Amino acid sequence: MLDEVKNLIYKAQEGDEKATEELVERNLGLIRSAVRRFYSRGVCEEDLFQLGAMGLVKAIKRFDLKYEVEFSTYAVPMIIGEIRRFLRDDGMIKVSRSAREKAAIIRRIRAEEGDGEIEEIAKKMGISYEDAIFALEATVPPESTDREIFDSGGSKTRLGDLIPSKENEEDTVLKIELKRAIESLPERDKKIIMLRYYREMTQSQVAKIMNIGQVQVSRLEKKIIEHLRKEIG
Repeated sequence: MLDEVKNLIYKAQEGDEKATEELVERNLGLIRSAVRRFYSRGVCEEDLFQLGAMGLVKAIKRFDLKYEVEFSTYAVPMIIGEIRRFLRDDGMIKVSRSAREKAAIIRRIRAEEGDGEIEEIAKKMGISYEDAIFALEATVPPESTDREIFDSGGSKTRLGDLIPSKENEEDTVLKIELKRAIESLPERDKKIIMLRYYREMTQSQVAKIMNIGQVQVSRLEKKIIEHLRKEIG
């Protein structure tokens, strides 16, 4: 079966339209699986499916037959990327212009100063450390959710635990949904999650930055995590 798929991909890349059509037909379920979680974004299902199909065709054209991965593993991020680009271009997933500008300045300064400390760069820019962090985090793709961190009691936890164990393509979709859910949080809740799970800070460190008590951070974090669980279902 693997050789058969690679043979079809080779033919498609050589311009065989029938081979391309057959590959799309074989992967209709993959497209549906990838686009399903975007159904509530205000775009009709047919349009989402067409976007997913476009992403699949791009994957067919760009797939290197030397890759030691299954085609489906390569194709899913391409399908999701096509949908995500459309949603962002249409303003449905927004990163503020101010955040983009701040992030660009921070990255430029870090490059000029050899990866300077963000805290010092923030001072030079006249913005808070956390604002600098959030500007950077808002303008990057979803990071790995596999890193473990520790709470004040020494217990291990990780954001990836919110994601149920499913097939690779479903897992990828869920990670995208998790990023979307985080972006939709109120600013205070988003800051707590960003600092805890992306900057790997302890609850005490977060409490100091947020100017609240560690117990309050713990309580808020639990509430936010429960909300995210419901959001990504």
